[in-house]
This record gives sequence, structure tokens and C-alpha cells, in this order.
Amino acid sequence: MTRADNSHHLVVAARRRREQTLARAHEALRDLESSGAAVTIAAVAAKAGVSRAWLYAQTDLRHRLNALRHGPAPVPPATTEPSSAASLRGRLALAHQRIRELTDDNRHLRDQISRLHGQLRTAKLGANAHVSDSVHDTNTQLTTPARASG
Repeated sequence: MTRADNSHHLVVAARRRREQTLARAHEALRDLESSGAAVTIAAVAAKAGVSRAWLYAQTDLRHRLNALRHGPAPVPPATTEPSSAASLRGRLALAHQRIRELTDDNRHLRDQISRLHGQLRTAKLGANAHVSDSVHDTNTQLTTPARASG
């Protein structure tokens, strides 16, 4: 008399045990995530009642765990529609306005620098100090205009 092959029962039992273990691990992961606790391999293993080695062997769980540990997954960029002509004209008008403001600021700053250089030159002349003309003193190729004697 030969024995019947009942190994399919073992396969079914092993599959059921694996599914239950995966379900416990996923539940442990959800619980840790929702509670705000640290999501680590050790914490999930302890909460689910599984070994850390088993968790490391579960690729999907490990990827999800790593994603939770390293912050939320990046949000995919939203699909954008082309800008309308009116929107582009508005943006262009704002850009031109900003350019005008910056041009005015530059002009104002240049005038202020000129006044301050003049005040500095006047202060040096009043102190009978040698007044250098930074442009002409440092550039020997420029010639100073001849002064009228008088």
C-alpha cells in the first residue's frame, strides 16, 4: 500500500501563513505610520512578530519602509497647460515694469555714488591732501585735459 501525496496541503498552509504574516507586517507598518512613531525595521518586526531578516527579504515591504523612513515620496509634477496669450502678456507687462524699477534704482544709486565721490573729493581738497583721480591715475593711457592758465 502506498501513501497518498498530501503535500498540497502543506503548500496551502505555508501560503496562508505567509499571507497572514504579510498582513501583520503591513498592519504594523500602517500603525507605526499613523501613530507618528519611528518607522524602522526593528519596530515593524517587533510589532508584527516577525524577524528582521524576514522583513529584509520582503522587497515590497522594504521599499515601502525605506520610503517612509526617508520622507514622503516626491509628488509627481502636475500636468500643465500652455499659458494663454493674455497670461503671457500679463507676465511680460510685469517683467517690463520690474525692469523699469530696476533701471530707476540703478540710476538713483549711480547718482548717489557720484554725490558721495564729490563729497569725498571736496573733503580731501579741504584738508590739502593729494586728491587722486582714480580713473586717470590708474590708467596712464588717458590724458588729462590741459588747464587754461589764468
